This record gives sequence, C-alpha cells and structure tokens, in this order.
Amino acid sequence: MASTSASRHDAVTGRIRNAATTLYNDNNTVIGEIRRALGMIKEIAVDLEKDNQSQMVKELEDATIQLMEAFGDCTHHSAAIQSVGNTYQPGTELTDFKKLLVDEDAKSRAASSSVPPNDPLHKFREAVWNVHHAGELMPGEEQEDIVMTSTQSNILNISCPLSGKPITELAEPVRSVECKHIYEKNAIQAYIKSKNANARCPVAGCPRKLQVSKVVCDPLLLVDIDEMRRTSKETARTDMIEDFTAVDEEHSQ
Repeated sequence: MASTSASRHDAVTGRIRNAATTLYNDNNTVIGEIRRALGMIKEIAVDLEKDNQSQMVKELEDATIQLMEAFGDCTHHSAAIQSVGNTYQPGTELTDFKKLLVDEDAKSRAASSSVPPNDPLHKFREAVWNVHHAGELMPGEEQEDIVMTSTQSNILNISCPLSGKPITELAEPVRSVECKHIYEKNAIQAYIKSKNANARCPVAGCPRKLQVSKVVCDPLLLVDIDEMRRTSKETARTDMIEDFTAVDEEHSQ
C-alpha cells in the first residue's frame, strides 16, 4: 500500500515537473522573440537617427519601453513556473496552481532589480546617441556607467573551453543547465562520455557536474550569442570612429 502511494506521488510530481519544463521553455521562447525585437528596433532607430527622423525615433523608444515591460512580466513568469516545477509536492487537498504561480511571481519581482541586466533601453539610447556623438558621454552618464554597461552579459565564457573557438563562431553551441557555461556540442558530448558519468565542467574553477541531457541549446542561447555579435560590432564601430576623430584632432593642431 505504502509503495503504491509513493509511486503515485512520484508520478504526479514527475508530470507537474514535465509540464513546468514545457511551459518554462515556451515562455523563454517568447522572451527570446522579445529580445530579438528589441535588437531590431534599436537598429531601425539608428538608421532613422542618421536621417534625422527624431519623431520616429521617439516612437521606437516608446515601443522599447513597452516591450521591456512585457519582457519583465515574462521573465518573472518564467521564474515562477520554474520554482513551482522544482518545489511542488502533492498534498491531501487539491492544489491551487494559480495561487502558487501568483505567489512565486510576486517573490521574483520582490527579489529583482528595478533595472534589468544589460538594460535594453539604455542600449537603445546609447546607440541613437552615438550616431551623432560617438565617443562622447551621454548627458548624465559617467565613465563608470559605460564600463558597467559594456561588461554586463548573459554569456559567462567567451570561448569553448574544449575547442577554443569563440562562442560566436560555434557551429552548434549548447549551454549547461547547471552552471550556464557554453560549449561546442560535439566536443562537450564526447568529453562527458569519456569521463564515464563523472564529468565536471571543463571551465577552470567550475565545480559543477555535467550530464548530456542537461547540456542543451536552450531557447535564449542563440539570442544571447546574436546580441554578443551585435555588441562586438557596435563596439568596433565606435572605436573606429573615436580613432578617426583622434587623428583628425591631431592634424588640426
């Protein structure tokens, strides 16, 4: 009797966890699409700023703010779904999942910063500002703010610890569910199999153990890599403009 009850308990818990994983991945796909949209809006705004279309740029800034609100809602919803999936235990009474999700959503909001990491609104304004003011600080901004913003990223390692290739050049990038480090798919799978279930993350100093089933191309990984590519190009473009400006100033003296 006890074993039957325990097996039912485990079956229910497993179904809830699987359902939560599906919802979490679906929601993260939406988050990825929002982030792609934010990147596209920023690029369009830069082109419009070059043509001095200030009103249209302002409208795109307003759209960015609205998308950021949706992004925040989806992010907290994902955290709530994940928390419920990880901690749910069936009881003797029917579970009010709506209340569980609302409570976990509230906890996520209470624990989060008011400004999201790698703030898309700041990046939008910075990109627009750099069209006519490359190399100059935006009004109200300090040099430390630029350093902090430019170093924020969802990507923890810039190259695969096994193949040595830059993350932006990986043919099939995957990320560990446990430690969030990124690898080339074939290289990490071969590495894990060679360790006979005792594989630790090959990134120096990382103690996490790895399993093939938990090293995946999650819904946001390709978005993170695309954003890394765009940021690198924008930084290179700004540096080039600053170099030309410096040379021009030297010749004018």
